[in-house]
Amino acid sequence: MQQSSLSGAQPQSISQRHTLVVTLLLLAAVVAWDAGGQDLAWANAFGTPSGFPLREHWFFVQVMHEGARRIGWLVVLALALSVWWPLGILRRLDASERLQMALSALLGLAVVSIIKNLSNTSCPWDLAEFGGVARYASHWALGVIDGGGGRCFPGGHASAGFAFVGGYFALRRKQPVAARWWLAGAVLMGLVLGGSQQVRGAHFMSHTLWTGWLCWTTGWLVDLAAVALRPRIAAFLHSTPAPVAD
Repeated sequence: MQQSSLSGAQPQSISQRHTLVVTLLLLAAVVAWDAGGQDLAWANAFGTPSGFPLREHWFFVQVMHEGARRIGWLVVLALALSVWWPLGILRRLDASERLQMALSALLGLAVVSIIKNLSNTSCPWDLAEFGGVARYASHWALGVIDGGGGRCFPGGHASAGFAFVGGYFALRRKQPVAARWWLAGAVLMGLVLGGSQQVRGAHFMSHTLWTGWLCWTTGWLVDLAAVALRPRIAAFLHSTPAPVAD
């Protein structure tokens, strides 16, 4: 039994080291984007001195912003309910792994929201270059007030897609193929939603990239905690009766 446990721990350790390397490489890529100063150049592709022409376009406002936000919360709700009533591929996970998927999404959203509400960084549409009153200041310039409304870094809307990357970690041990598809879908949605906000002038590309990294890292940290606590979580869930419908 001890030998079996050790043999299982070794691949687990290798997997976590691999994840650490990927996380650091992703961090280096995001920092390199910041260092390259590409944010304003990309914003200029969609903005003019009088503002962003597509800021109030119905498709980007009603579909890509409001509609996508509601769908994101519906998916979070579905993941929470799946802890007791799983559907599809989630039936192949145990309750603690399904709980991990739900918690990683919620925590990803919370981390991005908290940092965003503490940030002094304003949105592109607030800048003087695009008809606003603020001056450009890097989000690395902590404590610097740029003259705008702030609370624009990282990209909150992109987290409606990126928050679900944590599901990859819950799926990858038992369903590696599904895990890769899940990860690809979450990353794609995060980039699409972040891109739609860039077109409107609501965010810089760096805001989207940092959101992706924060959600990935949050999902991984939740996975580390879940692995350590899984026996206790499983015991708690099995001792808690499922909700009974009226």
